[in-house]
Amino acid sequence: MRTRTKIVLGVAALALIAGITVKTQQAAIATALFERAVGERVGRDTTAALPDGLHIALCGTGSPLPSPSRAGPCNVVIAGKQIFVVDIGEGGGRNINMIGIPTGKIAGVLLTHFHSDHIDGMGPLMMTRWVSGTNISPLPVHGPKGVEAVVAGFNAAYTMDNGYRTGHHGVAIAPPGGAGGIAMPFTVPQAGNSNNVVVLDKDGLRITAFRVDHGPVEPSVGYRFDYKGRSIVISGDTKKSASLIAASKDADLLVHEALQPKLVKMITAGLEKKGLKNLAQITHDILNYHASPEEAAKSAKEAGVKQLVLSHIVPAIPSKFFYPAFLGDAAKLYGGPIVVGEDGMIFTLPAGKSGITQDNLM
Repeated sequence: MRTRTKIVLGVAALALIAGITVKTQQAAIATALFERAVGERVGRDTTAALPDGLHIALCGTGSPLPSPSRAGPCNVVIAGKQIFVVDIGEGGGRNINMIGIPTGKIAGVLLTHFHSDHIDGMGPLMMTRWVSGTNISPLPVHGPKGVEAVVAGFNAAYTMDNGYRTGHHGVAIAPPGGAGGIAMPFTVPQAGNSNNVVVLDKDGLRITAFRVDHGPVEPSVGYRFDYKGRSIVISGDTKKSASLIAASKDADLLVHEALQPKLVKMITAGLEKKGLKNLAQITHDILNYHASPEEAAKSAKEAGVKQLVLSHIVPAIPSKFFYPAFLGDAAKLYGGPIVVGEDGMIFTLPAGKSGITQDNLM
């Protein structure tokens, strides 16, 4: 064998050995890092370190329009040791787990209305809440009348899956009585009636539902949470609404949906240009039953709320670079802080204080 050939073969052999060594080392390092991550994240409970007070985590700030960084509408409100989910859009349950909120401790879900993007994460949440906490009673699902049909539908769809899980893991882990949900309907006041509905009053937490204007979607409500002198309002989907402004009076934090008409009209024009008439009609129609960032700002000012957080973001915003275009003139119409909500954000309102702090858990 010629010397040159021997050198080439030798170099190739060394490269092969080096490659195997690198892959072996990579596997060992990756395994160690994975084990470390498991130790840090599995079973994590971010609520345990929260001070007594009101907290809201955004587990979904998107809409039916697809976004790679936003799950469907979903909020988690924590009051002391009580945990409630307001709306549960697709991907919301996944984010609840990712940000370390223990699903097994969720006391209930509150639905603002029955549009698909606000309920289509219900099945996964019911399942994980059931088995992760070995709950022996179904998940309470509060909502306007009609919630019975929604819950019954999910229960029916998951009947076989529930049976599989009990059969596989046993009744100690997946007790049959804890599967699914149980509807907790309430009657919404008629239009023009300022009387709100107390949905829950327990351990210092008072949850009030109020009518909003999302017509033709009926019923549609928002929720106000009051706990130890702090208050959070969640608008649900709505146009600028006098009832929401009244219910938000002097609240600490208002989480309000927002659609920027200028940007949505650009999408409609693009769809029409490509001949996608059905989708163009939908993006045109959604303009008349949502509030713009500017209208949300006006509502926040009229209600005298301390801080405004925008959620249910329409259209999908690729990055923070586009936030000024999305906000438009909102900052000119409201003097308080305005935050464009992102999945994973959490806002903390300690009891007995006036401040609001913000963090991101994802």
